[in-house]
Amino acid sequence: MNRTYLSYNYGAKPDGKTDATQAFLRVWAAACSSATASTIYVPKGRYLIKAIEFRGPCKSRIRVQIDGTIVAPLDYRALGNSGYWILFIQVNGVSVFGGSLDAKGAGFWACRRAGKNCPVGARSITFNWANNVLISGLTSINSQLTHLVINSCNNVQVRNVRLIAPDLSPNTDGIHVQGSTE
Repeated sequence: MNRTYLSYNYGAKPDGKTDATQAFLRVWAAACSSATASTIYVPKGRYLIKAIEFRGPCKSRIRVQIDGTIVAPLDYRALGNSGYWILFIQVNGVSVFGGSLDAKGAGFWACRRAGKNCPVGARSITFNWANNVLISGLTSINSQLTHLVINSCNNVQVRNVRLIAPDLSPNTDGIHVQGSTE
């Protein structure tokens, strides 16, 4: 039996302005502690998220179904020097389906072009030390740096993913795979 957790039941507002970071951490904590397979459902709308860690290990598989758009803060400094925007760490059996990530990288790129004192920048979505991961139907746009990083993972499948950045965006690589198998 699969249990569904609705992001808005944990306080996430789909207006693209209200910080939903803590709401997403709460919905993750609920799904991660569930003994049965879970779905985190993110309905249509725009959800503002700052740098966030979805940490495992979890008690069962988690499917993240995104029908909306997750957006980064317009001020690129809000992601700081973390190096990531959305990080999944030490998870097993996580699937991410659909939706869009808009990292709003233009301000960061302008800072770099101007030679200003900029933060290191953030990768849009990163999986570290994860196993049995499926990423399908996701669209990532305007990443500050790399769109998708797979680091020290096993059995990660990436299907029908779209990575979009303007020609003038610096070093917005698509996918980095390092230290991973299968």
